[in-house]
Amino acid sequence: MRLLVLNCHEGWIHQLDRLNEELHLVVDLPGRQVSGWDTRMRPLPRGARTLKLPDALAGVGGPWDLVICHNITDLLDTAPIDAPKLLVIHETIEGRIAQQGADISPKQMQERLRQYLTLQGADVVAVTDLKGRSWGVPGTALRHSADVNDYFPPTYARAAGLRVANHIVSKQVFLDWDFHIQSFHGLPVTLVGHNPELGVEAAENWEALKRLFAEHRFYIHTANPSYEDGFNMSTCEAMAAGLPVITNAHPGTPVTDGVDGFVARTPDEARRAAERLLADPELARTMGAAARETALREFAPDGFERRFRAAMARAQKKYRRRARKADGG
Repeated sequence: MRLLVLNCHEGWIHQLDRLNEELHLVVDLPGRQVSGWDTRMRPLPRGARTLKLPDALAGVGGPWDLVICHNITDLLDTAPIDAPKLLVIHETIEGRIAQQGADISPKQMQERLRQYLTLQGADVVAVTDLKGRSWGVPGTALRHSADVNDYFPPTYARAAGLRVANHIVSKQVFLDWDFHIQSFHGLPVTLVGHNPELGVEAAENWEALKRLFAEHRFYIHTANPSYEDGFNMSTCEAMAAGLPVITNAHPGTPVTDGVDGFVARTPDEARRAAERLLADPELARTMGAAARETALREFAPDGFERRFRAAMARAQKKYRRRARKADGG
């Protein structure tokens, strides 16, 4: 199949490489920090080609079997394209309202989404259960994937924690950053991601990021349950790479306390957990092996592919049904 994919972020879209379909990636969309495909995040999927939105609207590379959008703006921008459309939800409705400072209720946002989906004849799927519930999206969430075979054998050689996060200053509430600071202040923690205000940069490329996973002692994830999941793509990657995870208490965390990481109710608990792992590489190795098993069970790529193909089929079925009605069938 020929898929037209608007670029939201390279790490998530790179998962589509496993579909082994023809990918046409729309780059240079507004709000991006770099032009083109950001190879620091991921290499371009095999055989994929990039194009700009005006070319896609002109039909260059088409027709397409499916258009994959990531927000309402994408739906509006691709309105002239006559093809099945799938909207992938990446954020909670509460997070969207808070980020925009919008004077609108969640129910009003849900109704607006339904109107746009009806207008475009598009189907919708969420990346996690939390985000699906937030927007009232039915069905099984996609959930992130991470292939344990993509990562280097862990060494735990660097007595330090690792966190990967972008735009921390603007997302402090979502990331529960106060909890992070109180927990790990003064401890050796490597921060990676696009954060120019903090003097922090993204890894040079995916290979460099994988080397960081391989050498660190543990990974950190904190999030406000009102806005974000208890895991993100980097958390899945860290577990697949064999890193135990220290996280704040969150109903959606994949971490089992004391098995594949530590679930801390307070910053003091998180700090004690970090100090244990910093002092004991063998504990990190044992818990990291359990984290890898969690990734194999919870974030296997074949599960993502199965769920995504089911979502594609629903979108195409919806498009055909709408086309028949338009023809009077």
